[in-house]
Amino acid sequence: MKTKIHFILLFLLLVGMSASAQTVQLNEENRDADYVKTICDRSQKIVDGLGLTDQETALNVRNVIANRYFLLNDIYEKRDAAVKEAKEKLTGDAKNAAVQAAENAKDSELFRHHFELESNLSLYLDDAQIEAVKDGMTYGVVKKTYDAHCDMIPTLKDFEKKLILAWLKEAREYAMDAENSNKKHAAFGKYKGRINNYLSKQGYDLTKERKAWYERMKAQGKKF
Repeated sequence: MKTKIHFILLFLLLVGMSASAQTVQLNEENRDADYVKTICDRSQKIVDGLGLTDQETALNVRNVIANRYFLLNDIYEKRDAAVKEAKEKLTGDAKNAAVQAAENAKDSELFRHHFELESNLSLYLDDAQIEAVKDGMTYGVVKKTYDAHCDMIPTLKDFEKKLILAWLKEAREYAMDAENSNKKHAAFGKYKGRINNYLSKQGYDLTKERKAWYERMKAQGKKF
């Protein structure tokens, strides 16, 4: 009987250790408290939109998102410090080479860590919820832009719609790693240009389509 009890206690201990190991710790050490609060609040807004009912899961997801913001900040701060040092200590070609090296190192770090977010979120969320997190981190631009194109050009073919959505989701991957809101929107802007060029080649008169769209929206009392 004692052996059985010991086995049960050991099993419960291992289960407890396993559950503890699954807890995502907030990477807040050596960070400004106000900055940590700002990032946690931003991350919590995204989590609130997921409708999670389990508090532990919600906390883990919030910490995964917040830690992602911390990581991006660290990468860009390291880049900025290297660029600052290069500009202060070097001149001419040597300075330009050092600045470019700092940018290259930043890009390498971003690529090395890019897939970690989705991988970490997949421990707690399904595919649709992960999509929602990505949209939350990029201001919902994918849906807004996709819906706008479909509304502006009602005659879009199914394949064209799929391609537009695919390109916008690709843009979102770059936007998620961008250092600020302007750079995030710039990532989408690049792909919006690609989409417009594609639609023009498909024979759509975008100027005409846009004008007709504005007129429809005005007639419906909608803002644009």
